[in-house]
This record gives sequence, C-alpha cells and structure tokens, in this order.
Amino acid sequence: MFRGVAQLNLDSKGRLAMPARYRDGLHSQCEGKLIITADPSRCLLIYPLPEWEPIERKLNSLSSFNPKTRTLQRLLVGNAHDVELDSAGRVLVPPPLRQFAGLEKNVVLVGQGNKFELWDAQQWDRLMEEALAFREGGIPPELDGFSL
Repeated sequence: MFRGVAQLNLDSKGRLAMPARYRDGLHSQCEGKLIITADPSRCLLIYPLPEWEPIERKLNSLSSFNPKTRTLQRLLVGNAHDVELDSAGRVLVPPPLRQFAGLEKNVVLVGQGNKFELWDAQQWDRLMEEALAFREGGIPPELDGFSL
C-alpha cells in the first residue's frame, strides 16, 4: 500500500530516486520492475508490474471500435514503459513521459494505494489549491454522508 507525498528531484538524466520507505516493498512485490505511463490529468502513473498487468489486460480486451475506449488505450497502454529500479533505488523516467507531464527537476511522488502518481511540483501545488477550493463549491453527490 503506497501512501503519502514526497517532494523529490529528477537528476540530470531524468532519474527519480524512489523514497527508501518504498524500496524494500517494491523489490519484494515486483523485483523492482515497474510500469510508468501517462494519465489523462497530465501526471504519470507508476505501477508495480503485477498491479499493472490486469489493468493492461482489461484495457486491451475492450473494443477498439469505440473512439473513447481507443483513445484511453492509446494513452495508457501506448505510453506504458517498462522500467526497473537500479541498485541505488532510482528509476529512469522516459523522456517522452517527462515531456508529457511537464516534469523538469522538482517533482512530487504521491502514493495512491496500489500505484504512485508523479507530478510536476508546481502543477501539484495548483491541484492542491483547487482541492481546497472544493470546500467552497460543495461536496460532490457521491461523497454525501462520507465522514473523515
């Protein structure tokens, strides 16, 4: 289970040092084999390989005759890159994906249960400001009755 937010930096080669608290789990869960892909929100998704495979199978089983489905297949499966943690716990974020998400140096890694989201730090800050503004706009109906 991945949770929490980590402020990180990409190095000059585009590598991300995975926080130490996740490394052992990633090595035991997937031998450090990860999938990085694009997300419609313009962030990147990072999945341990075993978590990604059923998603990919499901996406590929959907009809490609539906234009919306085909677009999602192109985005998620078409941009999926196999990567591995190196001996220093780093992963190379492929250049096309860095460009897609606007990642330069300062990034934010966000645990989302079975996956991570990787955001440009400034974009993440804007998103959090929007999340705070949500209080003013009311609660979405699907959260009615939800309590923290």
